[in-house]
Amino acid sequence: MNALVSRACIAALLCAVALCAPAFADAPTEVHGVGDAYAAPGVALAWGIVRGADEVSTQVVVRVIADPQIYATVAAIGRNPFSDAQRSLLTATPTTGAVDMRVPRAQYADFPRTELRFYRADAAPKADAPALIVFYLGVPDTTPEFATEANLNAYLADRIARARAAAGGVGK
Repeated sequence: MNALVSRACIAALLCAVALCAPAFADAPTEVHGVGDAYAAPGVALAWGIVRGADEVSTQVVVRVIADPQIYATVAAIGRNPFSDAQRSLLTATPTTGAVDMRVPRAQYADFPRTELRFYRADAAPKADAPALIVFYLGVPDTTPEFATEANLNAYLADRIARARAAAGGVGK
């Protein structure tokens, strides 16, 4: 009798796993970004701030470099984790070159969670099925501020290169 019960339990468990497997296969990988840079296979990004004449014109910039063979499109949303309200920060954009997301720093008061959503070449962004989500809660504390666009651009290029090197050359 014990062998029969054991076999029935194993069969039930295998059926449950088989039924749940498609749901797990479609779930995106979600990663909590830490620091002002992130690198993983196929993607690298870095944060910077360019100061404006006042707080209203100060911009937060996230530069994304992705391999279009892995992640063909990137989009971003800002989300309020308490109300679940959200705002588009970057519409679906092809990753054929560097992609800069620019938002006023003041928007982080109402929408502190930033989700960078990466879509595979074979998936349509309109289906809202990203393969990878890199999220941040606020602007990383280590994000530097710059007075000029030239200084910001030089920093972002260098920071992405260093993030890739630290991650073993991934993110290309």
